[in-house]
Amino acid sequence: MCLGMLACSLSANAEGVLDRVAKGGALVIAHRDASIPFSYVVDGKPIGYAMDLCLRLADQVRKVTGTPNMEVKYLQVTSENRVEKVKSGKADLECGSTTNNAARRKEVDFTFAHFITGARILVKSAGKIERVEDLEKKKVVSTKGTTPLAAVEQMNRARYLQMNIVAAPDHGAAFDMLQKGEADAFVMDDVLLAGLASNSADPKEFKIVGRFLTTEPLAIMLPKGDAAFKSLVDAEMRRLISSGEVNKIYDKWFNKPIPPKQRILNLPASYLLKDFWKYPTDQLPG
Repeated sequence: MCLGMLACSLSANAEGVLDRVAKGGALVIAHRDASIPFSYVVDGKPIGYAMDLCLRLADQVRKVTGTPNMEVKYLQVTSENRVEKVKSGKADLECGSTTNNAARRKEVDFTFAHFITGARILVKSAGKIERVEDLEKKKVVSTKGTTPLAAVEQMNRARYLQMNIVAAPDHGAAFDMLQKGEADAFVMDDVLLAGLASNSADPKEFKIVGRFLTTEPLAIMLPKGDAAFKSLVDAEMRRLISSGEVNKIYDKWFNKPIPPKQRILNLPASYLLKDFWKYPTDQLPG
């Protein structure tokens, strides 16, 4: 019944994604370059946990629109431009590590969260930094356009820690600054830090320290106001969660060897994520 209602709504939303696809258009998936293990590029191909979910969504779009040969096009985005690419219609789904928050919901829509994370601190294992207070007067890097950057900037002001905070263009660039000693610490979602460290030449060179600075639900972005497309995406995400299929996809990327170096993140689903999946919603605080 749900699929039938979605199919019937194609004609009602002349500018919608489903209508465009039904007429022979491609589905455009935005992806990241180095958001391991959510969305990253290996040998020129975008892969990852969020990418696998988006490809399931693409299969459902094909089914509902009756276009089995629908093309999927890929668009690489950054932390800075990802919202605008979806808002402007250049991408239909943004499949990465984007936080669903109130500010972004004014410009785009989100489906149900696929991960709940929090910002922590990545440092060199040989150093003495163990907590936020140890960052006083240190050079700290985070990624431009992210909630962890905003959080560490706010904390710096509130506690007068006198940090020198640098905004890198992407996660890879930020991690590179830490590796080269150009920054004392890298503040970002803990899972992304774990992914970057695990794929470095020597993972033991780094450690994640400090308490969570934020608690963030990560979700797939889609265009705001496209009711038919959002209904399809939400329905398929709900099916993936309720059927347990999402657990298999999660396990593939967090508890088994992943490209390019076939290392394991060893990050079982948190109790927060498991509880959230009992009653999934796209309307979240923050």
